[in-house]
Amino acid sequence: MEDQTFIGRQPIMDFKQQIIGYELFFRHSAYAQSAVFEDDFKACANVLVNTLGQMDIKWLLGDKQAFINVSEQMLKSEFLELMPPQRTVLEILRSIPINEAVVERCKALRALGYKIALDNPQLNADSAPLLECADYIKIDIQTVKPAELDKLLYKFNAPSVKIVAEKVETEEQFEVCKNAGFRLFQGYYFSRPETFTAKVINASFDSVLNILNKVSQDADNMDIESGFKRDAALSFKLLRYINSVGFGLSCEIQSINHALTILGRNQLYRWLTLLMVTAGENSTPPALMKTSITRGRLTELLGESYFEKKDRDNLFIVGVFSLLDAILKMPIDQVLEKIQLPEPVTEALLKREGIYGPFLELTEACEDADSTRILELAETLHMDSAKVNECHMSALAWVETLGV
Repeated sequence: MEDQTFIGRQPIMDFKQQIIGYELFFRHSAYAQSAVFEDDFKACANVLVNTLGQMDIKWLLGDKQAFINVSEQMLKSEFLELMPPQRTVLEILRSIPINEAVVERCKALRALGYKIALDNPQLNADSAPLLECADYIKIDIQTVKPAELDKLLYKFNAPSVKIVAEKVETEEQFEVCKNAGFRLFQGYYFSRPETFTAKVINASFDSVLNILNKVSQDADNMDIESGFKRDAALSFKLLRYINSVGFGLSCEIQSINHALTILGRNQLYRWLTLLMVTAGENSTPPALMKTSITRGRLTELLGESYFEKKDRDNLFIVGVFSLLDAILKMPIDQVLEKIQLPEPVTEALLKREGIYGPFLELTEACEDADSTRILELAETLHMDSAKVNECHMSALAWVETLGV
C-alpha cells in the first residue's frame, strides 16, 4: 500500500462561536515496508495540489479561511501560489528559522493576497522581524498562565492583527480567554462533552422528537401532520424548506400534507435529523451545530458506495446524532431512550459498532486528524487517502451550502 496523507481539520471561531475558518492538518502515514516519501513535503504538496488546488470550484467556503501549516521548504516552494489567496492563511511554523529571506518571502506572499499567521511568537525570541507581516497570531493557551493572557494580548495587539486562542479544551477556558479579550478561538471544547446529568428537553426538541418517532413508526401522514400543526414554528420551517430553491418546484407548497407527500419519508427523516441540531438554535453554539451536520454528511459520503439509499440516510443520522449529547447536554444513552431509532443506528451511537460504526469512527478520526486511526479504518473499509480526503472536502462544501 502506498503512503497515505490524510486531511484533518479543526474549526476556528469567533466569540459568538460562528466558524470563520478551519485549520487543515496534513497527516503523513507510512508502513515500514512501503516506500517512504523523501519528506512529508512531497506528500503534503500532492494533497494540496490535487485536493485543495481546485478549492474555488470544489469547496464553496464562502468567507471561510483555510489555515495551512507551512514548513520552511513549503514556504520556499512555488506550489503555495496555486492556493486561492483570498481564502488561504499560511501558518508559519515555529520551527522555521527567521531570517531576511523568510521575511521577504512572507511579504511577497502577502502582496499576492495571502494572509500570514504566526505560531506562538512569544516562544521564539527571533520572531520580531515577522510581526509586521502577521495578520493572525496564535497563542497556545496550554502554555500560558491565565494571569498572563492579557499581557500577551497587549503585547501583540495591533489594528491589523487578529489574535487566536488555540487549544481551548473546556468551557471554562473559553470563558477565561473571552474575558481576557480574545475574539477568535480554536479547539474542540464544544464537542468534547463532560459528564452530563439528566436534563429536561426543551419544547422545540420535544416537538421534533415527537414527529421523528412518528416517522420512525411509519405513522400515516394525517398523524404526522397533526404533530406539525401543534408547533407553528416547525410547520413554517417545513414549508420554507420545501419551497426553497433546492427543490426547484414549479408551484408553491402551502399545506403540510402536500409538503409531506412531496418530501417522502426518507427525506423527511433526514430533515427532522437536521432540525434536531438546529431546533435549540438559541442555546446550541453554531460551531457545534455545523460540526454535527458535517459529521453526518461525511459519514454518509464515506459509506456511499457500500449501502443502498435508506442505509445512507441512516449513516447521515448516525453522524449528526453522534454529538447530541453535547448539544442536549445529556448522556447519549438517555437521549436515545427518547428517540426510536433503528437498532444499527443505536448500536453505532452507543458502541461505535455494527454496520455503521466503522464509518462514524473514520469520521471522528478525520475530525481529530488521527492519522494512525484513519489509516487503520480506511484500510479496513478498503479506502485510500484520496477517497477519504475527497469525502472530507465535499462534506465541508455541502454544509456551507446549507447556510447554517
